[in-house]
Amino acid sequence: MIMTIVEVKSGKIKGYTEDNLHIFKGIPYAEPPIGDLRFNAPQAKKPWDSILDATKFGPCAFQGYTALEEVTGKLQPESEDCLTLNIWTPAIDDEKRPVMFWIHGGAFIMGGSRAPIFDGSALAQRGNVVIVTINYRLGAFGYLYIPGVTANVGQLDQILALKWVHDNIAKFGGDPDNITIFGESAGAYAVITLAAMPAAKGLFRRIIAQSMPTIDPKVTKKPTKELMRALGIKSGDITALRKVAPEEIIKAQNEITKGGGLAFRPLIDGETLPEHPLTVFKEGKCKNIDLMMGTNLHEAKLFTSLDPSTSKINDEKAIMLYLGMMGINSENARNIINTYKKAREGIFSIEPKELLDSIVTDLMFRVATLQILEVQSIHQPNTYNYLFTWETSVNNGQLGACHALELPFVFNTLEEPGMEVLVGNAANTGDLCENMMDAWLSFAYSGNPNHDGIPDWPTYDKESRATLLFGKEFKIANALFDKEREVWDGLLKI
Repeated sequence: MIMTIVEVKSGKIKGYTEDNLHIFKGIPYAEPPIGDLRFNAPQAKKPWDSILDATKFGPCAFQGYTALEEVTGKLQPESEDCLTLNIWTPAIDDEKRPVMFWIHGGAFIMGGSRAPIFDGSALAQRGNVVIVTINYRLGAFGYLYIPGVTANVGQLDQILALKWVHDNIAKFGGDPDNITIFGESAGAYAVITLAAMPAAKGLFRRIIAQSMPTIDPKVTKKPTKELMRALGIKSGDITALRKVAPEEIIKAQNEITKGGGLAFRPLIDGETLPEHPLTVFKEGKCKNIDLMMGTNLHEAKLFTSLDPSTSKINDEKAIMLYLGMMGINSENARNIINTYKKAREGIFSIEPKELLDSIVTDLMFRVATLQILEVQSIHQPNTYNYLFTWETSVNNGQLGACHALELPFVFNTLEEPGMEVLVGNAANTGDLCENMMDAWLSFAYSGNPNHDGIPDWPTYDKESRATLLFGKEFKIANALFDKEREVWDGLLKI
């Protein structure tokens, strides 16, 4: 193994060279958030004297439970001392390559940058770019909310990591003035939220948001109070909570989240996050940010496939019940169901289970994505929408083009161990991977994802609503599923 030593502002770090890439793993960008620093804003890493070993990934943040763990397994090891980042770069020089800064998803309670699916080697090599992936605090450790005491520290972790990159990435051949932040699911929620956080202003130029969940940052103390109640701690007593073993906090957190939902998430606290991200985009405060967003055709199938009860759905009562739980009255719910049945007749199956998947996909992901795109396109011409349509053969095709399926195509990690449970036979994917990588890379270079492998991809606007379909074929669709989109007008406010 050939070692590479780089001196950053905090000291010297030692990485390694492999396949014509310089790789650095587990670089600490903050002091360990333990003891009195637990639940506090992150503190920049203090300088060190010796050469820091950056040849192995650092531990991931403490992991909460979701049902996805049954499919993906649990990342290990985990620790509160998790605030590290990783870098893949083609050369240690002064070339100033575009920087792509990845924020992982996982419902803000699971996941980490050490997951093989996020290996940055292929993207860095193919595009001559610098790839950075990070860890940040999750669950209660990152998103506990006590007014005036702690809020959104997981987001502040991401901002401190961005500042580290901005200050040091030139030493790794990267351009600090050309940073694209990109993320999927909760990571997409995070990158869109960062655009609305004053402390992140000027730290990035572009955003790619993949499968962003509906943003619900309304202020709520409920999860924090429930956590403290479960631990037998007086509400708001953060001093006592800092003394509790992290494993006990995770145990209590799991009781609250029940393996699903976004109980712990970024919240509008009036300071770190003053306004709803949609408002910020609508008012043109992000007009200097190029934006690419998209969703997967069957997002919801990943989740409904993990719920045995959904396979028994044989009528529309369950859909009515679900929409009611989402605050939609019976009249509007019936209108939604009828609209989807009519719009998709002869195109997709309109069996109750398929109908549920289509409605949940739009409610959870697609409508919120289109709302952000609509308002940003007014202020920023470099605004693009995609739809991932390639369907996996796994589980007899029941997953379709499900949530997270696009990830190994973006990173070209289709052959990584464990990917077969999601992708199935990677030999049948054609040039989908290369075309997606090139779109992401082109966008990182210029804010325009067009390249020779795809048809001309127009920018998004409310008139044409141009969307590029990534699947077995690549084509442009205008006003795609527009009747379904319209039926949500006035019902869903992200």
